[in-house]
Amino acid sequence: MKNDPNSLKILHAGALRKPIKECIHILWEKYPSLKVELDYAGSRACANAVAEGKIVDVIALADYQVFKDILIPRFVDNCFIFATDQMVLAFDEFSPDGDKINSLNWMDVLLSNPAIKYALSNYRLDPCGYRTLMLWQLAEQYYARPGLYRNLVNGANNLYTKSLDLAMALMEGRVDYGFEYRSVAKQMNLQFINFPAEINLSDPRLADCYARAKVVIEGNTPGLKTEILGAPIEFAVSIPKNSNQKKIARDFIEILTGSRGEGILENNGLIPC
Repeated sequence: MKNDPNSLKILHAGALRKPIKECIHILWEKYPSLKVELDYAGSRACANAVAEGKIVDVIALADYQVFKDILIPRFVDNCFIFATDQMVLAFDEFSPDGDKINSLNWMDVLLSNPAIKYALSNYRLDPCGYRTLMLWQLAEQYYARPGLYRNLVNGANNLYTKSLDLAMALMEGRVDYGFEYRSVAKQMNLQFINFPAEINLSDPRLADCYARAKVVIEGNTPGLKTEILGAPIEFAVSIPKNSNQKKIARDFIEILTGSRGEGILENNGLIPC
């Protein structure tokens, strides 16, 4: 991002790229000459950037828990949950065995053919990545398949920086299958397999079930680890304390969380809260 104090600087999870841009077009109705600077990365990478001094006016992340772990209360006062999502297995019309794969046999399709490349985003930086690991853990229990989690970890081909990078790799044929947010798969016109609610991290009523999964990653302090428990997917937004454009940032969040923003979120595969 540039250092223009008069622009609105928005830092967001890659999965939110399209709805954020559409909400900016509504904001321009009120501020037609406003300069907007967008930057995006995996949610933990975004939060770490703000914690390290990056000045932004709005930060929108794919995991409410990242705010609690890294940003509240030192860098932001609070945050607002505005949407939910679910994990899916995305692919396209050229993916091997795409005509055979379904919600019951997906693990066999991925693991039985060494030529198939499947991938996830980087679980150290991006919630979609650690949510994929959680989904695999829950799937091992749900399908009663001992060793499934380890087999899926060992067979994965690549770690992409964020979910949007993974979707681009799918579109370009660099991987055959990717564990994605449903919203990203819909935005990129990818085909996808829906997982059962017991493992797709979509249902608040199954929070206790999801909490049986956990992922340990490097913490913000060298040598320390952060344990992340499975939980329903919740996207959240906030205004950092160092924002130079708090009023316009509030106007943007009102659009994102208002009726027009809800329509944008729905059209992009998200479920407004």
